[in-house]
This record gives sequence, structure tokens and C-alpha cells, in this order.
Amino acid sequence: MAISFFHSRRWRIIRFYCVGWTFAFIFLSIVRGVGTMELGTLQFDFKSSMMIAVTLGPLMGFVSGFAQILVEERIYKYISIQRLLLLRFLYSLLFLILLTLLAYGVYELYFGTSIHFWTFAFDTGSGAIYFYVLFVDFFLSALQQISLMLGGTNLWKLMRGKFYSPNEEERIFMFLDLQSSTKLAEKLGHLDYSRFIQDCFNDLGMAIVNNKAEIYQYVGDEAVLTWPLKDGIKKSHCLEAFFSFKRALKNKEGYYLKKYGVQPFFKAGMHGGTVTVTEVGKYKKEIAYHGDTLNTAARIQGQCNALGSELLLSEAMKTQLQVNGYNFESKGNVPLKGKEEKVAIYAVVPSTA
Repeated sequence: MAISFFHSRRWRIIRFYCVGWTFAFIFLSIVRGVGTMELGTLQFDFKSSMMIAVTLGPLMGFVSGFAQILVEERIYKYISIQRLLLLRFLYSLLFLILLTLLAYGVYELYFGTSIHFWTFAFDTGSGAIYFYVLFVDFFLSALQQISLMLGGTNLWKLMRGKFYSPNEEERIFMFLDLQSSTKLAEKLGHLDYSRFIQDCFNDLGMAIVNNKAEIYQYVGDEAVLTWPLKDGIKKSHCLEAFFSFKRALKNKEGYYLKKYGVQPFFKAGMHGGTVTVTEVGKYKKEIAYHGDTLNTAARIQGQCNALGSELLLSEAMKTQLQVNGYNFESKGNVPLKGKEEKVAIYAVVPSTA
């Protein structure tokens, strides 16, 4: 699939790098431009240096963001780690060359002076600038990886202290589980089974992004998806995510059968309500959700085999979904482990199925 920038998550990556590089160049301008004197032939006053920083920052941010998107969606996990490291090294070299070309162009644009490119590129002190650029590139890439580990915009929320104390949120949770996982693990062996799970959850990625979902946890062969209540209900994102994932697996049926000899099939349970979210752990921190909503969603998912359905949800969830394109089949009031009262459960299928 061709890379399109008309995509909320991709725009978020681009914005992150544009802001990051702009602040990095502004910081460099302040450090080098206040109370110091340039060593080389290029002399900038503070105002000129800031002009270059705010122009060059978004340009380099766009390049870095595009490269990050390309790696995440088209390269990472599709090549060996050795080739990935080699590619990263080549990217760093090309990035420095491109940075120098853009900086030279911006310099000529603003000041119009005649200076040879090689003099500009290898001016006294340029080595320190190149080292700084490589360090910033590594730092921003590391932050992006941490953001991926935390999911969604949780890194920014964590830095603002949003999770320092427990807070209540209205959320939808979906527990997504691989069917017949024990038999598959025995058949494939632990290494191929792990690769199989990796492939499945990689294919889950676009269904998540396109339907505003967040990954709360991966637990073995199970993924826990979550939405703020309004986002999950809007345009049936919480339902469409499951069936988008199902279509993605179906479209790659030939790949799974050829590589693993099996076609993955997932079942899911869903429920929404009030939960608390907070930061837990002292030496290994994690963002955790607590509440009966999660327990109910997990218990509903556990009824999929018994009720012969691939997607189940609670009646409380169903009443909030004012949607077309889906049929809801009542499965009655079902006793769930840990619940004193039975819960009304519905199966969901697309109306075109």
C-alpha cells in the first residue's frame, strides 16, 4: 500500500519530528549565538541563526518523519536485523548530506553570499554540529520507540503527569484472542509460533490505526484494544476494527498457509464503561487500567466458543451503538465468572455477511 500522509497517525509522527528538530536547532542557536563567537568563516548573529533554525527545523523534521513512517510500515520486521542496522548507518550518512544541502540552500536564500559548498560543509566547527545532529536524530528516534512501546499519545500524557494519580475515564475495551492457540503452538513449535503471532499483530496494525484504537496490552496470543468511549462509538470504530482485522487476515490467507500451514482466526469480546487509569510500578513503570469494565470484557470474550460467535458484546455496549451495517443476535443472559448477576450478550455480524 502506498504511503499516504492523509492519515492521523502519520501526521502525528511528522509533527513530532518537525517540532523536535525545530526545538533542537533553536537550542543550538541559543547555545552558539548568545555570548559566543563562531570559529569558522561563517559568522551568524543570534537573529540570523534563529531564522535558519525555524526554517531548517520543519524541513528536516519532515524528512525524518517520512523516514520513520517508511521504516515502520515498509521495512521494520521485513528485513534482517543486520540489514536494518546497515540501512540505519546509510540513512545517517544520507541524512547528514541532505542536512548540509538544505542548510546551504537556506543560507544562500537568506544571505545571498557567494560561498563554495565544500567550504560551507567543512567549515571549522562543522564536525561538532554533525555530531550534534546525529545525537538529536538518535534521541528523537529513541523517543519515538518509547512512544510506540507506550502506545498512542501516552508518552506525552506521562510527561505531563496525567497518570501520576488515578483518574476516571469512559472507555471501551476489546479482548482479542487467537482461537486454538494451544494446538497451534504445539504444531508450529515455539519459534515459528512466535513469528506467527508477530505476523498476526503486524496485520492488526492498520485496523488499529484506521479505527482510532489503542493497544493497551499484548498478553501472549491476546491483544487488548481500547478506545475513549466517544471515539469507539463514532463511525462504529470499535466494531469495524475487528472486521478490518478479519479482512486483513483473509487477504493474506495464501501467505499464512504457505508459511505456517494454518490460517489465523481470532475471536473477541467487548464492553464499555468507567475505568481508572494510573501509573503503576516503581522500577518498571506501566500505564494500567483498572475496573469491572475490563473484567467483563475479558469474561465476554471467554464465552465466544461456548456461544459459537467470533465477536460478542454486552447489551450495555450495544445500546450505545447507533449503527447500520451490522446485525446483533441476542445470546441471552449469560452468567460470567466473578459477576453476581447475569449479563445480556449479543453476537455481532456484518449485515452483508
